[in-house]
Amino acid sequence: MTRSELLALQSGTDVRGTAVGGISGDVTLTDEAVCALAKAFWLWLTKKYGQPRAIAVGHDPRVSAERIERSFTEGLLSCGCDVILTGLSSTPSMFMLLQEDFGADASVMITASHLPMEKNGLKFFVKEGGLESRDVTDLIELAALGITPNGGRGKVTQKSYIEKYAAGLVEKVRRATGKETPLAGKKIVVDAGNGAGGFYADLVLSPLGANTSGSQFLDPDGTFPNHIPNPENEEAMGSVCAAVLRSGADLGVIFDTDVDRAAVVSPDGKEINRNRLIALISAVLLEERAGTIVTDSVTSDGLTRFIADRGGVHRRFKRGYKNVINESKRLNAEGVYSPLAIETSGHAALKENYFLDDGAYLVTRLLIALAKKGDLESLIEGLPEPKEAAEVRLRFEEGVDFKAAGAKILSEVGEAVKQDPALSLPAENFEGVRINFGKQNGDGWALLRMSLHEPIMPVNMESDSEGGVKKIAAVLCRLLSPYGKDLDLGKLKNF
Repeated sequence: MTRSELLALQSGTDVRGTAVGGISGDVTLTDEAVCALAKAFWLWLTKKYGQPRAIAVGHDPRVSAERIERSFTEGLLSCGCDVILTGLSSTPSMFMLLQEDFGADASVMITASHLPMEKNGLKFFVKEGGLESRDVTDLIELAALGITPNGGRGKVTQKSYIEKYAAGLVEKVRRATGKETPLAGKKIVVDAGNGAGGFYADLVLSPLGANTSGSQFLDPDGTFPNHIPNPENEEAMGSVCAAVLRSGADLGVIFDTDVDRAAVVSPDGKEINRNRLIALISAVLLEERAGTIVTDSVTSDGLTRFIADRGGVHRRFKRGYKNVINESKRLNAEGVYSPLAIETSGHAALKENYFLDDGAYLVTRLLIALAKKGDLESLIEGLPEPKEAAEVRLRFEEGVDFKAAGAKILSEVGEAVKQDPALSLPAENFEGVRINFGKQNGDGWALLRMSLHEPIMPVNMESDSEGGVKKIAAVLCRLLSPYGKDLDLGKLKNF
């Protein structure tokens, strides 16, 4: 593959591409690309840390997982590197195995998270954490050189880790509660969406005494026949909410495909997701020690007040789970205690857990609170929630240099807001343009920002009044009208 073809596979800190043809285009994550990336990972590790003893390789249940595992393994073996195949795994477990003497110095997870079944990808880990975006770029540049180190031939062993990972979560709950089965008498429904999270019901909840009857889609199936494993997906959340009501559960849990994200559902079938999930885990952590909660940029003003009322500080930062994690790490390095970095998507990374975005660990932390308090809903009582909230995604017209046009629009809209006495900008903002609207103009806020990879400008809006979002949309139409040739405003005009 060419350098440009390989670079096109980079998606932030991951590699992602089409792995099954005939559905949404030709295969881009080819055997050739995967093998080259495996060799490049070995080279990158050797240059930075010294030659690795072995690299662990795990995967989610996607139909292309075995093909990619074979190609990646072959690339490593040709470098003389030993390979430990962990089989069906979660992304967090592939990092956690590096924190003990598992025999591997680095690991790779084969997954494309919540993307459709024809997609797949690679996530790379070293003991310090996942690779940064610049590291993945360097790795791909090495792959483009086509170097095959002459290091003999490595060997393959098979060794599952997910059971030990789950046992660690069980032990954490038992230590925190002082009980062998602290969830006895609780019914907890798990929806794994046929992804990798089915283990949580049998290996974590059942040993803690929970009744998991009513759980659904626990068996791995890479075609995801029931719904997309994604806590942000409306159909997926509707399915687990219905399962909670149907079974009379005390709690519902849903994971994404590779279990680095999660959300929960209250006994009344109401989702605890996005701002509500952030409020819930923040309440748990701030009860233990005051600190700064770092979130992405689309969180609500009500969440800010909720965190402040509990002695915390809310810091909104740029979207992207690595962005919020790195900001929380930076604060701690400067002496500002920050226990949590979390996105509204469900990516939650706790300081106490290596700042690893781990959906299973997040849920486990909530289970401890459930066991101690009897319910979780009381922890988010008083959370101010908007009357209305919406997101529209405005697409740039074909042929427009969307990055340049987007930067220009955001800059000029920000200046226009400064000249409008009915609008205001927040004192601190790290992404796009966040606009505050007075009671007469919508009674809320809006955030205009650029998508990380697509020619799209997402617009998030919230209002504390009925009909407020429509007023906000009307004002935004006025502000954006000069850019109608570059940006399709139809969704905003028709809101």
